[in-house]
Amino acid sequence: MTEDAEVVARVAWSALAEPGDSGAGALVGALGAARALELVYAEASGRGGAVVRACVGAVAPDELLGLQATVDAGLRRWGPRLDRTEVARAVERAEAVGATLLVPGDPDWPERTADLGDHAPLVLWCRGRGAPVFERPTLAVVGARANTLAGAEAAAEITSSAADDGCAVVSGGAYGIDAVAHRVAIAAGAPTVAVLAGGIDQLYPVGHVELLRNVSRQGMLLAESPPGTRPTRWRFLARNRMIAAMGDAVVVVEAAARSGALNTANHAAQLGRPVFAVPGAFSSPASVGCHRLVADRRAELAVEPSDPARAALGFHAGTDSQEPVPLRSSVEDPDVVRVLDALGRRPIGDLEAARRSGLSVAAAADALALAELQGLVRRQRDGWTVA
Repeated sequence: MTEDAEVVARVAWSALAEPGDSGAGALVGALGAARALELVYAEASGRGGAVVRACVGAVAPDELLGLQATVDAGLRRWGPRLDRTEVARAVERAEAVGATLLVPGDPDWPERTADLGDHAPLVLWCRGRGAPVFERPTLAVVGARANTLAGAEAAAEITSSAADDGCAVVSGGAYGIDAVAHRVAIAAGAPTVAVLAGGIDQLYPVGHVELLRNVSRQGMLLAESPPGTRPTRWRFLARNRMIAAMGDAVVVVEAAARSGALNTANHAAQLGRPVFAVPGAFSSPASVGCHRLVADRRAELAVEPSDPARAALGFHAGTDSQEPVPLRSSVEDPDVVRVLDALGRRPIGDLEAARRSGLSVAAAADALALAELQGLVRRQRDGWTVA
């Protein structure tokens, strides 16, 4: 199998599967992207058991049954997206914005994402590519969108200290603390990376288009989903695992009781990354999540602005001994989140909801039914809409 065929197959997989799809990751890891893709198309066309037969002798016999279950479940998710033209479309859209493709082994590939195991990205679309960013220690700085002035000042001091120590800064390009981190890194001349929740051609939020372009000039914009993919709440949550994995340490500067920053902190703790929190006043809604992280011993209190950067330096050098912390599950059903993200102003049916959300048709229908019981969606004669 040629190297080009493997790269093309990885792009195809990124269009078939949603970010973090462990079934896709497991098959690509076991068989290679091209062979796995070929066999999945064979199974979809009626050649049942093609994947398992290919793995006989390479996989323990007691794992073959589980492998077939993985394939069957995956086909229900990937079936609505089995369109071979998606690769060409993705490449055209990437070329239109001057984006390039990264795969594992490339000099700019963030090697720490391998810690995600089967949930690791298969490809990354990139705008920027200066000096190799991930050869440096990397600090992920996240926090509240509706931050306080004190929170912005804390984020600026922490980022400035990280830049002085030679760290790259990773964040999500959002309003609030993310924006502070990117702007301070740019002003300090430090490489900074923004991980997008949609395609590399979807600069979001719109108010940060110029900021994100500046990030690409001094560092990198990275996206896991193919160009043309719109950012959704589910993809923001999936994106957070990438920010956590790319950082040698993570600091949360203010976070509400329920926020994406806490989701990033939980991923980081699960991966064994050092996690720091910078809460504000007890009475501030923007700090409830940070206080809880510290109280639950999921994060250390950042006492000095240099604490997170020092931890990143230690982790990068292999001298940190942080133990992984079990990930706390979300109170929201993830499939419901995904189908809600898939709905627009016009009614859509179960099949289109499955295609947009990356779920199987059956799982999408179940999630829509559950959302209907919760009063979140409304069934109309021609499809589903948000209630």
